[in-house]
Amino acid sequence: MKTTAERLQELRQRSQEAKSISPEAAEKQHQRGRLTARERLEKLLDPDTFVEIDAFVTHRCSDFGLDKRRTPGDSVVTGWGEVNGRKICVYSQDFTTIGGTLSEVAAEKICKVMDLATRMGVPCIGINDSGGARIQEGVVSLDGYGNIFYRNVMSSGVVPQISIIAGPCAGGAVYSPAITDFTFMVKGSSYMYITGPEVVQAVTGEKVSHDELGGAMAHSSKSGVAHFATEDEEELFEQVRRLLGFLPLNNMEDPPYEEPFDSPDREAPELDTIVPDSSQRPYDIKEVIGHIVDEGDFMEVHEHWAPNIVVGFARLNGYPIGIIANQPAYLAGVLDIKASTKGARFIRFCDAFNVPLLTFVDVPGYMPGTDQEWGGIIRNGAKLIFAYAEATVPKLTVITRKAYGGAYVVMSSLSLHSDFNLAWPTAEIAVMGAEGAVKIIFRRELQAAEDPEARLQELVSDYETKFSNPYAAAARGYVEDIVEPRRTRAVLIQALELGQSKRESLPPKKHGNIPL
Repeated sequence: MKTTAERLQELRQRSQEAKSISPEAAEKQHQRGRLTARERLEKLLDPDTFVEIDAFVTHRCSDFGLDKRRTPGDSVVTGWGEVNGRKICVYSQDFTTIGGTLSEVAAEKICKVMDLATRMGVPCIGINDSGGARIQEGVVSLDGYGNIFYRNVMSSGVVPQISIIAGPCAGGAVYSPAITDFTFMVKGSSYMYITGPEVVQAVTGEKVSHDELGGAMAHSSKSGVAHFATEDEEELFEQVRRLLGFLPLNNMEDPPYEEPFDSPDREAPELDTIVPDSSQRPYDIKEVIGHIVDEGDFMEVHEHWAPNIVVGFARLNGYPIGIIANQPAYLAGVLDIKASTKGARFIRFCDAFNVPLLTFVDVPGYMPGTDQEWGGIIRNGAKLIFAYAEATVPKLTVITRKAYGGAYVVMSSLSLHSDFNLAWPTAEIAVMGAEGAVKIIFRRELQAAEDPEARLQELVSDYETKFSNPYAAAARGYVEDIVEPRRTRAVLIQALELGQSKRESLPPKKHGNIPL
């Protein structure tokens, strides 16, 4: 019988073996420009806070020589730790162990830590670096993916879920990140696709590289699957930690307040002249956001996809907020299919996790054209309506310039139960732009005029005087106040303070049927 000292020594030895990795395997991972599974946990978590679970688990497969390749912990490291002093659950796939492939026990480990996150009410972060399903285990591995997907769905809207794509992610494995709230990728070293370049070429004849097909920029600018694309893993983990700072631990908590260094009464004189005199000229809405939020700190989400709408996180007087803003510097801020989907998804996330919404409006309407109509702009545009109307968090709206037609209604208008609507003196709230409206209303008069162009300009000027301003809307109570742009920050903070006590419930139902 072993003595207690011998048993302790055995425990220490086994624990060390479970955490160790061969120098050769680590070097191969580093040559790919990637960290090992445990190095990633060190970058993500506060020092000395990681608590590992299931470190001694080994796979159960004896076929194809796998009985000689049993490693403690198998192909994933799981546990919990802290980020900025707040608890999270995490799993990190280990590519150096059988290519990080998903075995039956690896799936069980991941499911266990996901269940733990939901029970304890803390975010769950998955670091993906895997060759996919473990072929030697067949359908057992596929069943493991199904169990993970189910938990992704059950956890959605309960705890924040973040996916980090730190290496390859192919086939069925990509669906778990797609269900989670935010996906991070690394340029040049992480990939996502349903089928790889070889299969694409074999089936379609199309030749495409891994990066072109499923790289970080492909998914952050073309497909919208990735929310963030970073230069390296160092930047990635910094950004994940930053994002977590805006989010509550779960759907029952408020987002974390931070004592601001910025004065709530600070004015921004630059905003008085930021909107050009000509409504045809662009300006950058991000500059507007920067002048209003605390310390100018704005964390943009989906920066490279659908840039005609801007979404992201910031703080107002220490309170986290979600920002949605039309971007007149790109496509004049028009709403199209991608922008509508991007905005709606972000709104629904914020509403699920009690993050107040601030909307900046400068929108000429929806994008015209056959591509948009046949692509479903009606259905996709309706997603924004659904998301804003469904949201019960405090909703603040600032109309900086154009607010035309149906797009005015969609962008968090009073009709959709926005709580506080502001307008700048430069706001133009109308069914459409002045020239288009005049050409419809006065079509016959313009046809009969001796000088149609001169008469058109007269009528346009008269229309602009009457309607291209916020006062008609204010007279009807569709905007609560018209403010000097420089005072926007102070007025919004006052409204947000009132909104902290907002209580609103939706009609009893299983769930709505958003037009997907």
